[in-house]
Amino acid sequence: MAIDPDIAARVVEHSTLYVRFAAALDLMETKLVKLVANAPLLLVAILIVLFSIWLGSFVARRMRVLTRIARSNPYMDGLLRGIVRGLITLAGVLVALDLLGATSLVGAVLGSAGVVGLVLGFAFKDIAENYIAGVLLSLRRPFSPGDTVRIDAHEGKVVALTSRATVLMTFDGNHLQLPNSLVFKSVLLNYSRNPRRRFEFETNIGSHASWHEAMDTGVAALASVDGVLADPAPNVLIKSLADSGATLQFLAWIDQTRNDLGKTRSEAMRRVRKSLREAGQLPPNPVQKVMLLREAGGEQEHAPETGLSRDTSVDRTIDAQLGQAREVEDGKDLLDAPSSSP
Repeated sequence: MAIDPDIAARVVEHSTLYVRFAAALDLMETKLVKLVANAPLLLVAILIVLFSIWLGSFVARRMRVLTRIARSNPYMDGLLRGIVRGLITLAGVLVALDLLGATSLVGAVLGSAGVVGLVLGFAFKDIAENYIAGVLLSLRRPFSPGDTVRIDAHEGKVVALTSRATVLMTFDGNHLQLPNSLVFKSVLLNYSRNPRRRFEFETNIGSHASWHEAMDTGVAALASVDGVLADPAPNVLIKSLADSGATLQFLAWIDQTRNDLGKTRSEAMRRVRKSLREAGQLPPNPVQKVMLLREAGGEQEHAPETGLSRDTSVDRTIDAQLGQAREVEDGKDLLDAPSSSP
């Protein structure tokens, strides 16, 4: 008796499905039995991981080397403590996987982590660059809070150094955030690192005057200005010559902790110009003027200059705003003094 080919094919297919289903059940049963048998090992592995997490935190808090680093660099303190915790925790995870016989999983996890890290590195390149630059700046510490600096074309007082940006306050009272990567790669001029700072200005004298006497007159007036240091002493140079006279360049130093550069320079220019005018050593007015006066009397070309001194003390205008800005950055400033660790 002939068997229908379709029926035979269905019987074979059902037999194959039954065999596969039975094999899957056997495999599931084997894994379940193995899982139950390894339950104590799994519990021990979990305990090992938890213990490694606790041990990492304990060691990171108690390491004296990190405590010494924290006194000089609080940013690196937190970073190194995190690295120590991470390494000890990773060691605990590896021991737990080895205990469970899943060491092959370690390579797969590390490989996947490497690929993910590479992708994230490209995706967040700017963020990573600023973070690394922040680490290097916190190590080098080219400035401190309140220092007056010039970075690239930007000038102001340092408010804070965060993990992403360096915060400045301009002399107009505006907050300026510069990416740490820009700060690290730019030419940085710190005006506050050396308390002594030099200023200069120029003025003209006439050809009818003795230039030697004019130089002495200007230097004497410059030395009398409050805030101008006697050491280094003020100096004067002939900057350029012309038929109508010469251009003198005056140079002097101040102590920035006691006197303001702009105020002192302004007072020095006024005092030197006054002395040269009184000595008749300024050049004549090159412009000829015809003036019709309603009343009799001679023309007074320049108003008399007072001999009173003007204020040259340090400008504290934005100090209060700088303090408020630092309070806002509290806890995020990498230049802050660290708190005592338990």
